[in-house]
Amino acid sequence: CLSPQAFDKTIEKDNSLAVGYFQRGFVHLQLEMYEEALSDYHMAFSHLRENPFIDYKQLGLRHILYAWEVLYSTAAVQCYLQQWQEARVTLEKAVVWRPERRTAILELALERVQDHLFLEPMLVPLGELFRPRKKEVEQLDSKDFLGKPKVISSIIPNDEYIGFEPLRPQKQGFYEPGADALR
Repeated sequence: CLSPQAFDKTIEKDNSLAVGYFQRGFVHLQLEMYEEALSDYHMAFSHLRENPFIDYKQLGLRHILYAWEVLYSTAAVQCYLQQWQEARVTLEKAVVWRPERRTAILELALERVQDHLFLEPMLVPLGELFRPRKKEVEQLDSKDFLGKPKVISSIIPNDEYIGFEPLRPQKQGFYEPGADALR
């Protein structure tokens, strides 16, 4: 069972994650929250930043989000909102974003919109998005690239403090080196 709250948490962690908005839009549509779905699809498209697609393999996700799919789903929501003219314009925009101009699915969608028939939105197939490969998960062990901190220089003799803190107030004579240290 998908919930918008799960995608809310995802988007909170990375508010530029276009696929997070895309999936949340689908969930909102299933819950008949059409205005929220339309907003999410608009956000997904804007986060594509005029790219025809985003390949999420770099993040360990097995999905490519295409701009035309986002636009198609946007048109599907517009159909549910009875915004038939806007849906047609959105689908015409999707034709431009379709790779290699293979537009059969979009031409069929345009015909459905002309006849005032609803469209089914696109979605990421189950198990595609949030299940990175086992090999990729094994490499997620934390690594200590910096090593342990150590005192390099201090005005306090034999200072063994390791860490960071705000400046400590100094007492008169407390940090002055003794006679043996001056030699």
